[in-house]
Formats: sequence, structure tokens, C-alpha cells
Amino acid sequence: MNPNSPNRPYVLERTRNIGIAAHIDAGKTTLTERILFYTGMIHRIGEVHDGAATTDWMEQEKERGITITSAAVTTEWWQREEQGSTKLFTEQKQRINIIDTPGHVDFTAEVERSLRVLDGAVVVFCGVAGVQPQTETVWRQASKYKVPRIVFVNKMDRTGADFDRVFSEVREKLGANAVRILIPIGAEDQLKGQIDVVNQKAVYYSDDDKFGSTYTVRDLEGELKDIAAEAYEELLHAVADVDDKVAEKFLMEEPVSREELKQGIRRATVSNKLIPVTGGSAFKNKGVQYLLDAVVDYLPSPLDIPSAFGMDPEDEEHKIEVKTSDNEKFCALAFKLWADKFVGKLVFFRVYSGVVKKGDTIYNPRTRRTERVGRLIQIQADAHKDIDTCYAGDIAAMVGLKNVTTGDTLAADGYDVVLEPPTFPEPVISMAVEPKTKADQEKLANALSRLSEEDPTFTVKTDEETGQTIISGMGELHLEIIVDRLRREFKVEANTGAPQIAYRETITAEAKGEGKLVKQSGGRGQYGHVILSVRPNEKGKGLTIENKVVGGTIPKEYINAVYKGVNESMTTGIIAGYPVIDVHVDILDGSSHEVDSNENAFTMAAIFAMRDAFKKAKSILLEPIMAVEVSTPDDYQGDVMGDLNRRRGQIQNMESKGSLAIVRANVPLKEMFGYSTAVRTLSSGRASYAMTPSHFELVPSNIVEEIVSDRLG
Repeated sequence: MNPNSPNRPYVLERTRNIGIAAHIDAGKTTLTERILFYTGMIHRIGEVHDGAATTDWMEQEKERGITITSAAVTTEWWQREEQGSTKLFTEQKQRINIIDTPGHVDFTAEVERSLRVLDGAVVVFCGVAGVQPQTETVWRQASKYKVPRIVFVNKMDRTGADFDRVFSEVREKLGANAVRILIPIGAEDQLKGQIDVVNQKAVYYSDDDKFGSTYTVRDLEGELKDIAAEAYEELLHAVADVDDKVAEKFLMEEPVSREELKQGIRRATVSNKLIPVTGGSAFKNKGVQYLLDAVVDYLPSPLDIPSAFGMDPEDEEHKIEVKTSDNEKFCALAFKLWADKFVGKLVFFRVYSGVVKKGDTIYNPRTRRTERVGRLIQIQADAHKDIDTCYAGDIAAMVGLKNVTTGDTLAADGYDVVLEPPTFPEPVISMAVEPKTKADQEKLANALSRLSEEDPTFTVKTDEETGQTIISGMGELHLEIIVDRLRREFKVEANTGAPQIAYRETITAEAKGEGKLVKQSGGRGQYGHVILSVRPNEKGKGLTIENKVVGGTIPKEYINAVYKGVNESMTTGIIAGYPVIDVHVDILDGSSHEVDSNENAFTMAAIFAMRDAFKKAKSILLEPIMAVEVSTPDDYQGDVMGDLNRRRGQIQNMESKGSLAIVRANVPLKEMFGYSTAVRTLSSGRASYAMTPSHFELVPSNIVEEIVSDRLG
């Protein structure tokens, strides 16, 4: 059956849902801006450094020149076929839905949820810096969701740019089966165009056209012809290694046509067996049009990827196939919420099957409630275009839904299916926040609630001991942006405390614990008695519990209450009250009272037993360690390393890239506050750094006392 509804403006085969992802400052937003220009969606190129990029529309993005929230845009591209020395338009056009994602580690959740709903990605690398820490994070995220990728080596016009070195790094550091399909002609100020490896042609961009819209396709000559021939052989061998159809012809020594090779590259890319690599300069307008052709040629349509599978909420073992077709029941994933000052709460969603229309009633399997779709909007960064219908494979936004959170499945009324939601990392940094005036108390609570709805890595809680409101996020910049948004968008002036680290506690020895709750004060009393043992668990294993009670000394109806008590006790350790991680608990024994025992008594007894065990199990305090990579001119390398050592950093390795030194170190998060200012001062503003959460490590004994006193006041 044809999966396309007769009314849809673009057939599924000609739809591409792609993300632009990379390390901070690799040129994602600049590339997105060029794509929008060449596809005719905008008629003037906006630059990031001028605060004028279409997808960086937040005030905070314009001021800082970085992307903070992933922005969705929809555009169309005429697929072109080569005829003679020019490229002519064919009659069919392609729809491309693009999400420009942030590169800063503090906003990694934006990348995570975007990759969850995209069919393909363009991963951008800086031609000078190559593979950087956040690129590796993005790469792992894309691999987790099995997202096919094309690599664009950007900034080939910059001093020190080296396409071959970056290509090698993609293969070696990321373990990618990478192949070159568009090789830059020249580099730095001599960047002229690209070698089209598949077609064995040279593409030259006119120096007279500052927008890069004019280019000519010529035959290859001299050295370029040799480079292209070698790359073609490599490409043919690589495709034959992973694609049966091309391999068959290759082994039979039959010629492989250009179209057959392209189909082979496509199949291998879609199945994640091959990564096509292209190069150019988005800022200098060289190579973007051919990258768009590669997106259409090699990245999947919604029909090329395997069907999504959801589960039945009543029976998690029962998997339900969600087929990509307009003719199936409606099923979509809400991957992002956004509070828009003009239309209210926007719910971004990706349609996996079926069709949804304005005014339809949709069902949320999590809440078991139905809601009416007030408006459907096609998002163009911060601009909105009302539409009547969304089809399978589309990415759009709804207005009018109330009880929806990030990761919810939206389905046809009565369709009980739950799609896998995106997963998000735990916050690593916290700070206290309070309104400057009592009048703002309620406004602050409402604003924080809306911001935490939008951002799954931003959490809000009240400290029970102090009554303070504690906000937590992924880094200093993350919380700085939150406080800035409180002021600008919600008109709430707030005072903030010093940032607090998300420490953890764990145990290093095995120990037994006993807990007893006995209360008898006339009438019905309370009685619970639990004996258990604790031991260290494997790193990253979390809490595991085994019930070893025999003979019913703890009645079955109270075992769940004991589990509850064990879980509750893990939220507060005995050193400084931080959450406890990686513990295995065996519930061994206990006793009960026919009249006075109840669930609450056994929950409290389990908590007492856990605290008793923790006191004997040699508890320790753990601190988050960050993987830090500093890129600095050689002249400042010694100063940078000395400063990292003073911050209790452990240098992991160093390497040189041209005149730059790359220093990698593991440094406690506690010591990294204010580092952006320090590294600028040390290097006269010429060094940059990236920081990603790595692991937890034992806090040195001389610092434990300081942390405990800070925590306990």
C-alpha cells in the first residue's frame, strides 16, 4: 500500500529530517544559515557574530554568539542533475526539516532529544581543530539512536585547516568507516571549490560572487585528477566491502555505474556502515550546495529507516510496530516543550505514523487523557506558520495541550502505545535562588516550573532543612542562562547563591545493619524490625536489592515497604547528606507483630537499618570529575598546564595541531568555577576550552571537612 496520502505536499521519499550537530564553534549555525539562503527560505545571510543568524533568535544567543536551544526550520531543495558543464533543476523538489543543535556541553539535552527524532545528521568538524570533546559526545549520542551521518569538514578557509588530517581523526578517534565524497580544492586563502569524487568532476566557486551562488563544473586535470582517481578507488572498495549489490559487480569485475555506486553509498550510509565525508567553508560560501545534494542522495527518508516500535503500557513485553505511513493510526513523540510569549506552550513533536489535523482529539497513554489540538504550527526558528494537517515523517508543533511532558507519546484516541522517550543526564551543579521581593515569590515559582517543563536537565526542588529553592543544571552557563531568562522573559528579579556541586556518597566495605521501630502508647502501636547487609556495588550499577528472608519473618505484604525504605535511605548519605550510589542490599531477616506491624513501620525500620549499616560500611564522599580539553597557542601551554595542576587536575595527554597545543586533563568540577575567565587571562584571550562530565572520584581527605561544613552550615 502507498504510504503517502494523496493530499500531502511532499511524498515521504522526498522528505529528509536532519540535524546539524557538532562541538561549539565548529560552524553549525553558519552552515544552517547558508542552507536556508541557498534553499530560498531567507534572502539575506545573517551572521552569528553579528547576532543576526535565523536559528539563533534568543536574546542570550545573539549576545553570546552561541546556540542555546535547538531551532527547527523547514525548507525545500531542488535536487539537481548534472548536464554538461552546469547543473539544471529537475521537476521534483525535496522537503528538508532541519534542527540546528547547540554545541556547548551545558545544553547537551537539546542534542539528545533532537537526535531521538531525526532520521539523519550532518556532523560538522572544524578544519583546524578536528575531532573535539563535544563532537565525540554528539557522535556517541547519534550512535545510541542509530542515526546515519554525513560529515562536513568546515572552516577549510582558516589558517591551519587540513582536510586529510581531520578525515584521519574521524576514522581513528571515532572509529568511523569514513569515505571522502567531496574533497576541498585548496585550503586556507586558496580554497577554490571541491572535487566531486562520485562524478569525477571539479566544482569551482566564483570569486566574483560573494554569496557563493555561482559555480562551474569542470573536468579534472593534473594533480586533482590523480587525487580524485585514488579517492574513487577507495570509495568503490569501501562500498563493495559493506554492500552486497556493489560487491557482486566488483567481484565479477563488471563496471559499476555512477547511479549504482550512489545507490550503494546510500544503502551503506542508511544502515550506518559508511560515513560520507565532505569539506568546504560555510562562512566563505563554498561547498554547501553539494552538501545539500549529498543530504538528499545519501541520508534516509522516513521510509528508509526501520519502523519505530512502541510498547503496550499494560504489557511492557508486548512490542507494537509503528509503521511510517499516512494510512496508519496517528502516533507521534513530543520531544520538546517551549513557552512562547505569543502563543503560550508549544509542544514540538515528530509524527511516526498517521495524520493529525487541527481540532483533532489526541490521546496521551501516560496520563490516560485526551486533549484537543488547538493549532498546528510549522516552525521556522522563532516564526510560526499555521498549518491544517501534519503527515507521517513531519516535525511540527502543537498549541493547546496542557498535560504533556518531554518524551510523551501522542496518539490517536484509544491507541495505547508508548514510544521510547529520549534519556537525559543528571544535573551536576546546583545553586540557591530567591526572589528579590516577596511579591515575586509566586512569579518565581511559576517561571521555574515552566522552565523545568521545557528542559529535562534543569530541576527545581525545595531544601527541606533550609526552605531554600535549589535549581540544578548541567553547568555554570546553563544556570546563568536560566537566571537571565527569569529576568527577561518572566520579569522576575532573583538573587542567587554560590553554585553547589552534586557530590555523591558510596560505601567501601560490607556491613550489617539492624533497624527497629517500636511505638506503643495505648491503642494500636507501630512495630517493624529489619536486618539487612550492604556491600559496594559495581561502578555505575546503582542500587540493587535482593530479598533473602526465609520463613516469613518479614511478612510478604511488608517486603515492598522495606524496599521503599531502602530506596529512601539512598537519597541521603551519612557523611554530608548527599545521595548514595552503587550499593547492593541483601534483606536478611526481621520480625513482625500481629497487631502493631504496618507498611509505614517497616519502611522506617528499613531506613534505620540502612543508616546503621552505612555507619559501619566505611562511607566515602565522591566528587564529579570533568574531562577538560584546552586548545592554546604553544606560547601559553606551560601556564595553562600549571594552572590545571593547581586546580587538582591530572594531565591525561597533550598533542600539537599546527601552532596550537591541545592539553587534556581530568579536573574536579569544584575547581573549575570561573575557569573561562582564568584561561582567557592566562592566554591573552587566545585559548579556548571544553568541559564534559567524566566520572566520580574519591574526595581527598583534606577537602572532605570543608565540603561537610559548607553543606551542614
